[in-house]
Amino acid sequence: MHTKSYKVEGAGLGLRRALMGPLRQHGPGPVDFLEVAPENWIGVGGRPGRQFRDVVEDYPLVCHGLSLSIGGPTPLDETFLRKLRRFLDEHRVRCYSEHLSYCSDEGHLYDLMPIPFTEEAVHYVAGRVMQVQDMLERRIALENVSYYAAPGAEMTELEFVNAVLAEADCDLLLDVNNIYVNSVNHRYDVDEFLCGLPGNRIAYGHIAGHHNEAEDLIVDTHGAAVIPDVWSILERAFDHFGDFPVLLERDFNLPPIDELFDEVRRISQMQQRHRSATARQA
Repeated sequence: MHTKSYKVEGAGLGLRRALMGPLRQHGPGPVDFLEVAPENWIGVGGRPGRQFRDVVEDYPLVCHGLSLSIGGPTPLDETFLRKLRRFLDEHRVRCYSEHLSYCSDEGHLYDLMPIPFTEEAVHYVAGRVMQVQDMLERRIALENVSYYAAPGAEMTELEFVNAVLAEADCDLLLDVNNIYVNSVNHRYDVDEFLCGLPGNRIAYGHIAGHHNEAEDLIVDTHGAAVIPDVWSILERAFDHFGDFPVLLERDFNLPPIDELFDEVRRISQMQQRHRSATARQA
């Protein structure tokens, strides 16, 4: 079991515009930290900008990017990175993460495309991660993503993820829902994948719901409640890595805030059980 300190603690919630009113009305409840997509807020002024600042100043904040396109074929957008660095500094963002994928090729593709699992791609992506870390003057975390095809694969997803993290010397955003989705879609063993990840690199985790398109096809949507099998993977992650911060993602079909609080509270309860068990063993 790995022990380390984290830049945020506890159970978090992804902030969507529709949640700003309920969070201001109901208070933080069980939410220990918030996550935002910086692209949705960079340069936003007026009343929306004031509302955003009012909400996030009461919480530790992490950022999960949408458009860096770390595996993309075109040069990194240095203008965006300079704006991003100012945003991260201005809001005292504890951690910045992105998807281990790409989303642009001379224009935005509006989807997360899979990077070929090859040694060449490892070196390419790691070089771009190091460039980003240099420009932002901070470590970043990469999320293990859901994918629906593996073109030109020369290694497994697990081998690819580990190789990129090691060569770039960056952190991991551990998405347990994506592990479940990929294990069904690509028929691999959840525990083998989970236990093969580098726990010492975990920055924080994600948990979310998804859509069952068919018996052998799951689509990662963040539009439903978390299912028991995914909660079980989170439990096993805590068993293996120890307690780490975890954030609930919900992008649409937003239920009443109390239902989201219930899921966030469940994360907190699981974390507390593991902390108590660890303390008893010490």
